[in-house]
Amino acid sequence: MVKTDAEEKGEKKAAEVEGQQQEQKLAIDEHGNLTPYNPETELTAEEKALKVQEDIPSRIKDVQRVLEERVGLNKSFDLVFREMVFGSKRVAFFFCNGFSKDTVVTDIMTRLSYAGDDSVAHHTVKSFMEYLIPHIQVKEYAKMSEIVGQVLMGGTAIFIEGETSAIAVDAKSFPARSTEEPDLERVVRGSRDGFVETLLINVTLVRRRLRDERLKLEIVEVGDRTKTDVCIGYISDIADSTLVESVRDKIKQVKIDGLPLGDKQLEEAIINKGWNPYPMVRYSERPDVVSAHMLEGHVCVFVDTSPSVMILPTTFFHHVQHAEEYRQTPLIGTYLRWVRFAGIAASIFLLPLWYLMVMEPSLKPAGLEFLGPQKQGTLPLLVQFLLADIGIDLMRMAAVHTPTPLATAMGLVAAIMIGDIAVKTGLFINEVILYLALASIGMFATPSYELGLANRITRLVLLVIVSIFNVPGLIVGGTVWLLWLATRRSFNSPYMWPLIPFNAKSFFAILLRRPVLASKTRLSLTKPVDGTRQPE
Repeated sequence: MVKTDAEEKGEKKAAEVEGQQQEQKLAIDEHGNLTPYNPETELTAEEKALKVQEDIPSRIKDVQRVLEERVGLNKSFDLVFREMVFGSKRVAFFFCNGFSKDTVVTDIMTRLSYAGDDSVAHHTVKSFMEYLIPHIQVKEYAKMSEIVGQVLMGGTAIFIEGETSAIAVDAKSFPARSTEEPDLERVVRGSRDGFVETLLINVTLVRRRLRDERLKLEIVEVGDRTKTDVCIGYISDIADSTLVESVRDKIKQVKIDGLPLGDKQLEEAIINKGWNPYPMVRYSERPDVVSAHMLEGHVCVFVDTSPSVMILPTTFFHHVQHAEEYRQTPLIGTYLRWVRFAGIAASIFLLPLWYLMVMEPSLKPAGLEFLGPQKQGTLPLLVQFLLADIGIDLMRMAAVHTPTPLATAMGLVAAIMIGDIAVKTGLFINEVILYLALASIGMFATPSYELGLANRITRLVLLVIVSIFNVPGLIVGGTVWLLWLATRRSFNSPYMWPLIPFNAKSFFAILLRRPVLASKTRLSLTKPVDGTRQPE
């Protein structure tokens, strides 16, 4: 069928009008970006009112209409709105299908099915809560935002015809893995349980070890969209109230849309450390470690969906301690601690010192004249160090992302085909590979993963400074590094305590793993209210 000129002109004009309408639907958002048409901005007055309505309607149909606009009921497949009649009352159950513990909700429905007309005729909400709902945690809410919030956290809401309040039942079941031993904090002997991504399980693991009625676990909600649960844990008669209040205030002042990455995002929000590579908080995935720090007066922050716990305040020396030292005898624990200290020091200073002695042979101590390369490589020493260091980081990242069955093959490729051939072709010399391997072992022996990465950055900076300024570069660079760390503070606590400012008793406790009964007082860093560890 051939179109007439008039029809073609009409279609063309209609297309132009549609294009103009589409351009009009483009809007400038609050950040100055051009955004396409969004149905949320084209709501009717009624729909906008339903989205922010706080009053709970007395009619079930009106409740359903509010939920359709507020949370997308009948659009989101996992939201369930189940209507039933118990006695003479119509009741609606509202829950997220993935969170709800179906056996508990079924038991509640079964119990309510036996309710008679008289039992629900008067004071219905009170009757449901006190007589008819067989559950340990039931609460009444009068605002729609509160009851919806409970459902999105995993609870089940019960709306009753003719009532302007609703009941929330804590019948939730989160997907969770087993409390297995964490990979980063393994011990030869000791407990094998570790934190998981469920907040309630994590605080229960700590409560199991601290059966103290003064253990407090305060809950705070952070994130306008994620509404992430954050728990502040401390022992009230040990932890300094000023420290607890400071942590609580900083968390409550966080203004962010959400914490999908959990504790790491919260750390950056409450601790303004800028580009400082050194960790200002300590992370632990072991309940026994967290419990031990609470007994020292620290405040611990649990974040839902995160398998690690933040310990505040933290010093440099907190990151170099490991649970294995306390699972052995004091002598063996002290030996392990000194070996670890030596490894950490080697990860920072071994390569700069060796490089300095290669550049200045007169600095070699008597008997160590053999130090230094016997032959020169194709590349300068500094370039060899930088390339090899970056290569180790690449291999470490490749090991993380490589499937387990292929990890061995990847290691062979990296060690034999790359490392061995690089030496044989003359690009690298054997001494560079040797000393870099020793420094890397020291980094891997650092208990804190974050501290090990920060020390690697420090080592690279010292290498560059030594290559430019020789001896003054190492002396000035090391001094500036130490003074810079000494000026850092974690919740008003000196980062290099007890070295700077010096505290002899506490520094002795860090150098030696003292017997349990020899530790009669708590460390003064946290300013504990009760400083005695062995009450009479």
